[in-house]
Amino acid sequence: MENLNIAQPFIEQCNHIPQLLSLKAVKEYTGISRSTIYAMADVNSAQYDPTFPKKVQLTQVRVAWVASEIAEWINEKIEARSA
Repeated sequence: MENLNIAQPFIEQCNHIPQLLSLKAVKEYTGISRSTIYAMADVNSAQYDPTFPKKVQLTQVRVAWVASEIAEWINEKIEARSA
């Protein structure tokens, strides 16, 4: 039983690791299409949104977004509608 107590600090540390979201998850949470997400990140696009979270390049072909940043962006959009 004592071994279970040793694992507890490790589990608590893992709770502080930022979560990354795939493009599929970002699309699901925001309701925005792939092309619009990339357009919002493109400074040369008419749909450019400087408030949209920046992607994280994981490998040469794989990107992700920080979950807390996506959540914050969504919450800002929600708050802006009541202003």
